[in-house]
Amino acid sequence: MTKFLADENVPLKAVKALKRKDLDIVSVIELSPGLKDKEVLNLANKEERIIVTFDKDFGELVVRERAKVKGLILLRFIPKSPQQVAEKIWQVSESEIPLENNLLVVREHTIRVIKLKS
Repeated sequence: MTKFLADENVPLKAVKALKRKDLDIVSVIELSPGLKDKEVLNLANKEERIIVTFDKDFGELVVRERAKVKGLILLRFIPKSPQQVAEKIWQVSESEIPLENNLLVVREHTIRVIKLKS
């Protein structure tokens, strides 16, 4: 089962809604608020979780700096509600798109998959 780590910018209400759907997701807010991006990466790697974030700095870290990560879901849309955010994450988690070793750029109506170099 895939495990997820929600960055602080993912609404806690969205995380809780996903937990109610039995998605294995934890929030940085619940674990250790205020972590720097690299510390979030380390935590995700330690727990073998895929990072979910609105912060495009993570894209820079994993693409340009080749930081090690199990997978990254980069949300690139203006959230209308925590419920909408939860629905997008749920759709991605239930899709056939491989999450490991990929960066998924999730927009309102599209998902772009970028293979990460190992």
